Amino acid sequence: MTDDWLTSLVSTLRHIGLNYDFVLNPGERNAFVRGMLVTLQLCLWTIPGSLAVGVVLAAMLSSSRRALSRPARVVVELTRNTPTLVQLYCAFLVLNMLISNQLRSAGIEQNPLTPFIWVVVVVSVHKGVFHAEALRAGIEAVPHSMLEASRSLGFSQRQILTRVQLPLATRFAMPALVNNLIDLVKMTAVASAIAVGDVTYESIMIWSQRDNVLELLLLILIFFSLLTWLVSRAGRWLEYRWRIPGYGQ
Repeated sequence: MTDDWLTSLVSTLRHIGLNYDFVLNPGERNAFVRGMLVTLQLCLWTIPGSLAVGVVLAAMLSSSRRALSRPARVVVELTRNTPTLVQLYCAFLVLNMLISNQLRSAGIEQNPLTPFIWVVVVVSVHKGVFHAEALRAGIEAVPHSMLEASRSLGFSQRQILTRVQLPLATRFAMPALVNNLIDLVKMTAVASAIAVGDVTYESIMIWSQRDNVLELLLLILIFFSLLTWLVSRAGRWLEYRWRIPGYGQ
């Protein structure tokens, strides 16, 4: 029944000039679905990973200790001023090779850092620095009176950061954070550059055999549009959920 429905749909699309014959091939269809699942996995790993990096870097940037703020500033400037693809190539082709050589010298043949892991690390760090700047701006926007009130209650600097500044900064920076996360979802497409089997890579493998680039690009556009829309809706819901009633009025 499902095959008949797919055949009918593909035939209808063929009449308007769109070649989706690949969905009738179980191997190619499963490869495309598998690619979508890999892209979803990348998003599920890089979103929390980038937020964790952002929180740590924001705390370091806001620190009065130069031993913390200066290294964080170097990381931020170096990361945001170089292309993600270049960072991915440097990490996978250079750092990965050095780590593999060190593991072999220690008698370990298998490098546990797979291409998938390198994509997660690089994309998380790259977007994490943008989260950090958004959170830093939010931390600096916390009213001085709230900080004074926290100190009068006996809060330590760490407690002020974790219980006052970061919760408020997250609310202030939520629009910027959501925008960064939307960009992160789109950025996962760089995984295809090092042969991670995401939706882009699997599509390239299919269209190299069938010459249906336009059709697969349309599917990729629809798929990423749906993912970014979901992230945007979740961000709007969090903005509403975490709003501060009466603040600023």
